[in-house]
Amino acid sequence: MKSGIMKKSGQEEAGEIDLTPMLDVVFILLIFFIVTSVFVTEAGIEVSKPEASTVEDTSGDLILIAVGAGGDIWIDGDQIDPRFIRSRFELRLADAPNSAVIIQADQNSNNEQVMLILAAAREANIEDVSISAEG
Repeated sequence: MKSGIMKKSGQEEAGEIDLTPMLDVVFILLIFFIVTSVFVTEAGIEVSKPEASTVEDTSGDLILIAVGAGGDIWIDGDQIDPRFIRSRFELRLADAPNSAVIIQADQNSNNEQVMLILAAAREANIEDVSISAEG
């Protein structure tokens, strides 16, 4: 009789489900998706883009650089001095060698700033440079 009682209690314990390994797997998957997700980068300021007759979509590793109406230049949310644009491009190219530059110039901005950015991109050996526009 005693052995029958022992078997019943042993069977009840075997019937319980341990959720700890499943929770571990869920947390590992959550961490994996957070680490591998791609975040949208912003240039740093909101600009009103000029209109264009032809607009082309771009994708891949992008270096977004914005030129405000007052001529201020922003990369990755930081306002930078025009003398340091090339060094910032070279730092970004070290992380992603085939990056493209997209210039988001305000329609009221000075073209001199855009020309400085184009010259810095050429000096940093960036071949794919685009100017963002509304289509």
